[in-house]
Amino acid sequence: MTFLAKLQHAQHLHESLLCVGLDPEPSKFPGAWKGQPDRIFDFCAAIVDATKDLVCAFKPQIAYFAAHRAEDQLERLMAHIQRVAPQVPVILDSKRGDIGSTAEQYAREAFVRYQADAVTLSPFMGFDTLEPFLKHAGKGVIVLCRTSNPGGSDLQNLRLADIEGQPRVYEHIARQAQGPWNTNGQMGLVVGATFPQEIARVRELAPTVPLLIPGVGAQGGDAAATVRAGLRRDADGRITGTIIVNSSRAVLYASSGDDFASAARQVAQATRLQLQG
Repeated sequence: MTFLAKLQHAQHLHESLLCVGLDPEPSKFPGAWKGQPDRIFDFCAAIVDATKDLVCAFKPQIAYFAAHRAEDQLERLMAHIQRVAPQVPVILDSKRGDIGSTAEQYAREAFVRYQADAVTLSPFMGFDTLEPFLKHAGKGVIVLCRTSNPGGSDLQNLRLADIEGQPRVYEHIARQAQGPWNTNGQMGLVVGATFPQEIARVRELAPTVPLLIPGVGAQGGDAAATVRAGLRRDADGRITGTIIVNSSRAVLYASSGDDFASAARQVAQATRLQLQG
């Protein structure tokens, strides 16, 4: 099953647009696990088990594992998700971006070593940095477009004088993702929830590609505004332009006690309902 087919199936099955980001910080772990990096798998697996029927995707952030030499735990976690929630796609959040044989190795890392369904990438070095990932049949490639951090405007909001109409950088990326870059039909875009007007602009330029939208929850993004700006349906109510709305810290650290998993479930359930409108 392709990434998009798996995503659409999970969204329909769980009636959910929510993606739970898996960003494990041992210093925030509950109880006796606090400060214990060897508990990263246990913590994340508990979150997965508690929310697997409420989400359309999981998104582990590779830096949170690599910083603690926990790549083996990430491999175990990916296998665990495939076992307990085979219907839920996994997006490896790594934001890679390099050329040639290096990009090929990053693609192997994401899709062979970790068995991810999709990966986040930076397009700064151009299309040839994306091509090795697009050669993996059915795998998703989600490209940074308009990010939620304040410094995103330093480059993404600049106008391109050499292109007709002088689009902003993020607008040009959106057009490329809807058109010539999307060679395998599995490309998506990252657009931050803190910029709903720009989500709407990206959706205008890329009407059918999925939008991965971080920033709902701890970063303060408005769930209802995010849905209005990014989700598109046809006259029969079928989704024609889907969104994947990510929440990480608000779900993961809903409680610092032994009830952390049940608290995570409650927050995920509430966020899922907010996204339904």
